[in-house]
Amino acid sequence: MKKLRVAIVGAGYIANYHARAIANAGNAELVLACGLPLEAVEKFARTHGISEVTTEAKDVARRDDLDAVILALPNRFHAPYAALMLKSGKDVMVEKPMAVNLAEARMMAETAKKRKRVLGVGHMWRFDTEVNYIRQVVQEGTIGEVVKTKGYGIHVNWGPAGWFTDKKLAGGGALVDMGVHALDTVRYIMGDPKPKTVFSVIRTAYGNYDVDDMGLTMIKWSNGAVSTIESGWWNPHMDGPEASTQLFGTKGYARVFPTMLKLKVADFPGEFVPPMPARAEHCDQVIYDRQMANFLASVRSRKQPSPGIEVGTTIMSILDAAYLSSKTGKAVNLGK
Repeated sequence: MKKLRVAIVGAGYIANYHARAIANAGNAELVLACGLPLEAVEKFARTHGISEVTTEAKDVARRDDLDAVILALPNRFHAPYAALMLKSGKDVMVEKPMAVNLAEARMMAETAKKRKRVLGVGHMWRFDTEVNYIRQVVQEGTIGEVVKTKGYGIHVNWGPAGWFTDKKLAGGGALVDMGVHALDTVRYIMGDPKPKTVFSVIRTAYGNYDVDDMGLTMIKWSNGAVSTIESGWWNPHMDGPEASTQLFGTKGYARVFPTMLKLKVADFPGEFVPPMPARAEHCDQVIYDRQMANFLASVRSRKQPSPGIEVGTTIMSILDAAYLSSKTGKAVNLGK
């Protein structure tokens, strides 16, 4: 089987995970890296054995020997660069969040459909072993009907710098950086219900920048469940690591990170901690490997991947509604 030829635009921290994932896939090769400044992208290329570099995204778009492009850029550039690559005949996988607002995400989706290209969105927790274990438990009805959930996307006594704290480049703060992980994880575990109503309180409490570093968002879903999502940077405490999710059902309780169940057996409550594979780090390379393998399989099959257009645009609709709700002090209705 001929290897897929892939380019990556962006040479920062997260790009390294994608580069390793392409190398680990075995059926693809990373042949071109694009980024700024030149010294940084050259160093990135040496690290990952990439033969060609450029500082111009247009150089990537002009190439006719590329099958796909990975976008690992500040959020502001997701939509325009995705559109550029899609229109030039390349499949695209873009980091989360899909764009800086729903309008841009919809433009990306329409461009992919019109050009008959594959468009993936990087929500990597969907490929985690523990997340999928709890998803199966919930989908099998083991804890009954899910009534409420709690999810966490918080950095304790730490926060990012650079473009993450610039609203023009990031579109938002801790909610789009960290809260989005908890948001997508709980939606995935519950079988991707549609959001109906969003209420949020978002503010800047810990730093001197124009984006949020504290948020509490509530979502009412089409399955009747209600979720609360805590997002933050520099917070003094967190109730669980990134994407940690608690689900309260009519027959029991399930949690991911730490992963465990609370169920009644013969009317006696009990706690079950399933054995799970060891993790090298919380955001382990293997989940990026599986995500990339999923995307590359879609490039070959010509079928839209999941996570992709539906997941990306739905999450963007919730993010937009959360910021609007916080601004107006009112709940935002998203659908019947």
